[in-house]
Amino acid sequence: MVVPLIGRLKGHEYTALVGGFFFLVFETAISFIIMLLPIPIIQWFYDRSRTLFHRFSENHSKGKSKAEDVADAIRMAKDFGELCQYWGYTHEEHVVLTKDGYLLGLHRLPTRRGQRKRSPGTSTGKPVVYLHHGLLMNSEVWVCLTNAERCLPFVLAEQGACFDVWMGNNRGNKYSKKSVHHDPNSVKFWNYSLDDFAWHDIPDSIQYILDITNSSSLSYVGFSQGTAQAFAALSIHPHLNEKVNVFIALAPAMSPAGLAAPLVDGLMKASPTLMYLFFGRRAILSSATTWQAILYPPIFTSVIDTSLRFLFNWDSQNISYLQKIAAYAHLYSLASVKSVVHWFQIMREGAFQMYDDDVSAFGSPVGRAYRPARFPTKNIVTPIVLLYGDRDSLVDIKMMLKELPDHTTVTRLDGYEHLDILWGKDVDKDVIPEVVNALKVHACENPDKFKDGLKVYER
Repeated sequence: MVVPLIGRLKGHEYTALVGGFFFLVFETAISFIIMLLPIPIIQWFYDRSRTLFHRFSENHSKGKSKAEDVADAIRMAKDFGELCQYWGYTHEEHVVLTKDGYLLGLHRLPTRRGQRKRSPGTSTGKPVVYLHHGLLMNSEVWVCLTNAERCLPFVLAEQGACFDVWMGNNRGNKYSKKSVHHDPNSVKFWNYSLDDFAWHDIPDSIQYILDITNSSSLSYVGFSQGTAQAFAALSIHPHLNEKVNVFIALAPAMSPAGLAAPLVDGLMKASPTLMYLFFGRRAILSSATTWQAILYPPIFTSVIDTSLRFLFNWDSQNISYLQKIAAYAHLYSLASVKSVVHWFQIMREGAFQMYDDDVSAFGSPVGRAYRPARFPTKNIVTPIVLLYGDRDSLVDIKMMLKELPDHTTVTRLDGYEHLDILWGKDVDKDVIPEVVNALKVHACENPDKFKDGLKVYER
């Protein structure tokens, strides 16, 4: 007789399981207490953490530089609109209703800096580019940079004949926490995985954008899970390939090898559904914003850096300290536990597959009676351009190329980790030109209209 879980965990994994359980109980209790505290008390904790940081920090200076002021302004921006406003851009907000009833927020930059579109919500006649974020993120990650020349959406808005730039959001995150069928406090609202992004969020968002812009196709730029969602969507929607003229995948994710932390990696691969035991069946790490409110930004930044080093072995040296201060405040957004479970299933099986609902199949000593359906990514017709860092532990480029069509092109970025492709200090030299060149080739009828150089911004 096979006892669920016991037969497939080792002794040290049980230790991690018990330790993780007590940590989560503690974290949940603290978060509940903090939620009941009045704002002055939360501010008191924030002030104390700031005092402690400055007491033990060797590099603290009394005066702030201009660069520090910029980082603070980006960090304190409340939403996508304030981030754009800081750099002088006027944005539009749109809402798309998916076929299964979720309301997704879309953000648009239809004009250059300092310009305002006379008729919002109408076509600009420009080539359309759609950008989609990664796991536990929202559209703010594209525009929370401390230099506008390193911000891909702003550069695209300024290039040559210009682009009509759109940014999407996944169901459940900061800008898409609503459904016509389910309350966001219910388990049913959060019952979604990568499958739902592929079946609904991506194709429905793209169709909405094409309808508004009166365009026949657009260019798709994805980051991390945003690439996985496009791989999946293009593979199961043949007609979607006609609507995407090029798919540019930044830090592409399809079947990561696993986590750098052996205990966590082994535990989650042994039984991915343990995530439900740890985090329930709603949103994952919903208390992150609470800790951000209490901890002084440099301390919060250090916590994030430590976590990334522990889980993925990233040292984040290519992202400047001030960029981390600014961007980490916009890094986290809500996502379902089920979507994370789906990733651990993919890691466990080493295959880019759909969500496996048969929990009992894991760990069976006699194997499975079926194979979970895989996304047929070799069927993608849209031109694919991959940009990946050779120090990115989440990208298995050899495995990926085996599962993609032959027309896929690849650019390796030396010394780049995962988040570097978004916020690295040299993205304006290494990443953005590659994206612009791919758009010139695949998306523009008249590439000569592009500027030779990328505009340098000043405030």
